[in-house]
Amino acid sequence: MADQRIIYSDDSGQVVVLIPTDEALSTHSITEIAEKDVPSGKSYKIVSVSDISEDRSFRDAWEVDTSLLTDGVGSEHDMFITDPLHPDYVAPEVE
Repeated sequence: MADQRIIYSDDSGQVVVLIPTDEALSTHSITEIAEKDVPSGKSYKIVSVSDISEDRSFRDAWEVDTSLLTDGVGSEHDMFITDPLHPDYVAPEVE
C-alpha cells in the first residue's frame, strides 16, 4: 500500500485519515483521490504514513491545526473527473 495518507478535520473538529487503496492509486494520483473523497470545502494535507501515530488508543482525541491543511480543498463532486473539457478537470501530476 502507498506510504501516504490524506488528513482533514471534520465538522466536529475530529481528524479524519483517508487511506487510498492500491487500486485507486494505480489509476489516479493521491491528489485526485483527495479532491474526490474529502468533503467539499474541507482543506486537506497529504502526509507520510510515518507522520500518523501507530497508537490508536486515543484516536478520537487527535487534533490538527487546520492552518497546516494546505495541500488542497475537497471538491463538490464525488467522482473522478477525467474529461479535460470538464470545468473541474485537473491534469494528472507528472511523476
